[in-house]
Amino acid sequence: MNRSAEAAFLIGASALAAFGVAMANLAEGGGIDAQVALTFLVFIIAFGSLHFALRQWAPRASVYLLPLVSIITAVGLTMVYRLDPERAGLQRWWLLIAAAFGVALLFTVRSTGLEPLRRYRYLLLLGALILLMAPLLPETWSLPLRGKTVNGSRLWVEFLAGPLGIRFQPGEIAKLLIVIFLASYLADRHVVLAAGTRALGRVRLIEPRQLVPVLVAWTASFGVLVYQRDLGASLLLFAVFLTLLYMATGRAAYPAIGSFLFFIGAVFAWQSFSHVERRIVAWLRPFSDFEGAGYQIAQGLFAMGSGSLAGAGVGLGRPDLIPFAQTDFVFAAVGEELGLAGAVIVLCAYALVAAVGFGIAIRSRDLFRKLLAAGLTFVLGLQTFLIIGGIVRILPLTGITLPFMSYGGSSLVSNMILIALLARLSHEEPA
Repeated sequence: MNRSAEAAFLIGASALAAFGVAMANLAEGGGIDAQVALTFLVFIIAFGSLHFALRQWAPRASVYLLPLVSIITAVGLTMVYRLDPERAGLQRWWLLIAAAFGVALLFTVRSTGLEPLRRYRYLLLLGALILLMAPLLPETWSLPLRGKTVNGSRLWVEFLAGPLGIRFQPGEIAKLLIVIFLASYLADRHVVLAAGTRALGRVRLIEPRQLVPVLVAWTASFGVLVYQRDLGASLLLFAVFLTLLYMATGRAAYPAIGSFLFFIGAVFAWQSFSHVERRIVAWLRPFSDFEGAGYQIAQGLFAMGSGSLAGAGVGLGRPDLIPFAQTDFVFAAVGEELGLAGAVIVLCAYALVAAVGFGIAIRSRDLFRKLLAAGLTFVLGLQTFLIIGGIVRILPLTGITLPFMSYGGSSLVSNMILIALLARLSHEEPA
């Protein structure tokens, strides 16, 4: 596949998004209106600009990333539009903003590559810490930038500009900065971390001082859980750290010890924090409290079960009965209205994105780029697994959004930057 084929796929994805909006309008008793053309135009501008940016500044980048992401985004926007047309309009604007950030990144690193990210890792870490702590700003003070609690989680920052208020999740950008920092740090320290062992008979144990990074990461992730009440971000950050640490050192003891520590923290949180307890109870017994904590999960299961093989059709189901369907449970809406077939197609698209990302990691020319590509791909894949696993009741709900599908500007921007980073990494592969 070449760039011309990539462009053809992007046009097809744009047409798919417009077709989905048209089907939703027809199902509601309307007709083909300006929303259809506007959706097609926004997709063409957003993904077309990314396509031309790759042609100009990263011509050797993978030709599979953008088509796969565009298909996922098209399905997601269709579902959001079907559930909430007003939010879908905002999502279109966020798609343009996300594409602009992706293009800006590709332009910025066009001559230097990603090596400066390695050199300035501590500056990036500082930026990540500032972003993670930003939601803790007081909600009542007079400054235009303040923290915001939404649905019990302290994840948001609100910027007030006159009568307008813009809310965003700084943690979405922070996770990318943390992955970059970890990739750079572990690439330079992997020999020391791998060699620090002590013999106990035939068993080689890790030196206690080598566990300091694990304890620091565990403390930080637990702090996110306690102060921001965000189980998903806490699990995501710690899991990424353990995965990259194992990849860099080859020592299975690190993820084993880290998993044990996280289990202890999760049990403590379950027993100590009411919001964690509610999610665990809703996961274990959703139908015992159908009118309360278990309502969202139960309705999601009903919706996916009613979708059968081919689904009810766009606009013909009742995903509106699911609370926060356009954010947390958009995959349940896909399962109901597009059926098992549509859900499997979406899952295959995510799996292919992950396969492309890990392929980039395998072919990368140095450890930093290997870890960075693997870390970015793991973040995207784990985020997808956590939210879909919560919907189908494999895991407790974590509050994480489904990449490129759920409504949310912060998530869309951060994930588009992630894809731009992966594209640049594939461009820097050895010839």
